[in-house]
Amino acid sequence: MSKIGIIGGGAAGYFAAILLGEKGQKDITLIEKNSEPLGKVKISGGGRCNVTHHLFDPTLLSEKYPRGSKELKYAFEKFQPKDMIEWLEKKSVSLKTESDGRMFPISNSSSTIIDCFQKEAKNLGILVLLNTNIESINLTEAKNFLVKTIDKEFQFDKLLIATGSNKRIWSMLETLGHTIEDVVPSLFTFNIENENLTSLTGLSVPNAEVKIYPKGKSQLGPVLITHWGLSGPAVLRLSAWEAKEFSKENYNLKIKINWLGKISSEEFQNLLLKTKKDFSTKKIYSVSFDFPSRLWNYFLELSKVDSEKQWSSISNSEIHSLKETITNQILNVTGKGVFKEEFVTCGGIKRKEINFNTMESKIIPGLYFAGEVIDVDGITGGFNFQNAWTTAYLASEAMSVEYYSTSLDLHKYLKSESLIKFEL
Repeated sequence: MSKIGIIGGGAAGYFAAILLGEKGQKDITLIEKNSEPLGKVKISGGGRCNVTHHLFDPTLLSEKYPRGSKELKYAFEKFQPKDMIEWLEKKSVSLKTESDGRMFPISNSSSTIIDCFQKEAKNLGILVLLNTNIESINLTEAKNFLVKTIDKEFQFDKLLIATGSNKRIWSMLETLGHTIEDVVPSLFTFNIENENLTSLTGLSVPNAEVKIYPKGKSQLGPVLITHWGLSGPAVLRLSAWEAKEFSKENYNLKIKINWLGKISSEEFQNLLLKTKKDFSTKKIYSVSFDFPSRLWNYFLELSKVDSEKQWSSISNSEIHSLKETITNQILNVTGKGVFKEEFVTCGGIKRKEINFNTMESKIIPGLYFAGEVIDVDGITGGFNFQNAWTTAYLASEAMSVEYYSTSLDLHKYLKSESLIKFEL
């Protein structure tokens, strides 16, 4: 039976090891550099573990990935959130869906997922080596994989790389002939040096539209004001879709924000004129269009509108200024923060060098990849974990005893004399 090595004890590596064990593979070694496996699983979702997302249409699901959408569309036909939910339920782990579609264990604790994985790995006899750094990966003359650590040496018939954002492993893979797409952060917050704005720390709006100014793809969703600038789903999505552009500009560029989301400048101007007519005797500060009062006052001050005036006395130029402040505000981004719950990178193993039917290298037979080590990343919401589960599933299917047995039978059939006669 083949000896299988898995480098990386995160979500993808651990899940692949378990799936291989379930398929009857006996000789599996999982190597992890840290003292504890499943590190991102532990901290995801504030310690609750955002396992996946309640989105079961493969096409719509694939659209949540700035890089890898095309390849994952097919992959999700094979294994998607619904399949992961069913797998966990068989292990007596149930998930719940929150209003935004994110899915968490009912226990609200990442330890539920970690305990499940570790229990399954132990029951299947998977050898898990912790605190073990990889020194080199080479091919032997027999085309096996020679993996060296500081004090040990392993030979594997098949090898799965699931190391996430690991520069040392990427460097080793480059030596073996693979191409590494430039690696830059994705899913980060925006540093904005604006004391008037950051003094509003903790305030949020439910549906703002954010884009790089002057040209860029806009993202819609909640925006949170922080003591360093801006965060929230819309900001994190923009950071994912525009990760390379932000990196190119060294995280110093302009963004445009419409604090009203899809309500246009013209629509809001008409609403202001109607408010002037309908609430003429009320003071301007008292009609805040559902904005938090402190945020509304910030807009008024920035627009140089006296909040104590009555709506009847607001001028057309003041209405124009207020409209521009709220629907077309330009802010200078001066750097990035770290979204610690789900730190993700853009870049990795070039997708064209991987067969996404099997996750096998097109350059080195027997070498497989899963998870974030590949140039695939998703927006926040459980999508990066789903990429890990799906690519681990595809890799485990291809690496399993059952797959190779079936492949050999098919190969014999294709070479059979009866088929050759039929083709003639």
